[in-house]
Amino acid sequence: MSFFKKLKDKFAGNTEAEESTEKYKEGLAKTRIGFTSKINDLVAKYRKVDEDFFEELEEILLQADVGFETVIELMDDLRFEVQRKNVKDTSNVQSVISEKLVEIYEAGEAEINEINFVEGLTVILMVGVNGVGKTTTIGKLAHRFKNEGKTVMLAAGDTFRAGAIEQLDVWGKRVGVDVIKQSEGSDPAAVMYDAVRSAKSRGVDVLICDTAGRLQNKVNLMNELQKVHRVISREIPGAPHEVLLALDATTGQNAMLQAQTFKEVTDVTGIVLTKLDGTAKGGIVLAIRNKLKIPVKFVGLGEKLDDLQPFDAQKYVYGLFAEGLDKEQELEDAKADK
Repeated sequence: MSFFKKLKDKFAGNTEAEESTEKYKEGLAKTRIGFTSKINDLVAKYRKVDEDFFEELEEILLQADVGFETVIELMDDLRFEVQRKNVKDTSNVQSVISEKLVEIYEAGEAEINEINFVEGLTVILMVGVNGVGKTTTIGKLAHRFKNEGKTVMLAAGDTFRAGAIEQLDVWGKRVGVDVIKQSEGSDPAAVMYDAVRSAKSRGVDVLICDTAGRLQNKVNLMNELQKVHRVISREIPGAPHEVLLALDATTGQNAMLQAQTFKEVTDVTGIVLTKLDGTAKGGIVLAIRNKLKIPVKFVGLGEKLDDLQPFDAQKYVYGLFAEGLDKEQELEDAKADK
């Protein structure tokens, strides 16, 4: 059974899942224009799967920011799988590539993309450099959690960047949730203390905490985040329950460097990859997962409130190869009808 058919069968009858799959297809359109056209040209150029085909495929994947280590692992797996399945014709190879990419991402782990909600108050710490869409992501997460029936509160912990508090406040009003804030230049840890106490007293389900995004001095960043972490965990043992790192997908390998830095200074539990709809190099998702072992938990696929989607490796890979996988399925269906 083809990758496309497995995906369709998995979500058949689930309207929400089917709509989400369509969002991935639409959101990754820009990536496909560059990425899939190269794959299609490669398939047209080589009718048979041989070593020359693999070498050019490797180059295409590297250009898509999939990452060197991931590409090498993928190429080894593909060579083995093509031989095992006796795949001779390149027209069927996109389905094999898709399956292998999903396997590499999931790496045998179940439910790695789920948010760690706990009984009582769940505290989510949002980190990331300025300009990656961190505040927008917080607003969209608050909207999503509220729609799931949870009560949500925001903490304006980025007290250094001009306008950051006001920006979060605007999002709070937009999605209808309270924002705990102090004046610009206040101690972020003091804001977190107030926010946690307020969230506990009001019986809030989820507290999402914004933080400063300066990377110029790693020591200062580490000290600041550790202080915030200490204040939160003192009030709620085991918190924060998630530390989500916002990364801009359009920055490619620079996003990898940011992820490595934040992983060094704080216990990042998941990635929110913003602006995935705006990049022609969608492979960064796989590079982050394979090299840093941090799961991508949400991806930004557009400007609308519900365009921030929980990450699903199968939907993501389908979004990368949609036209090619659709065509493979058509050929498979045509053969079956004969």
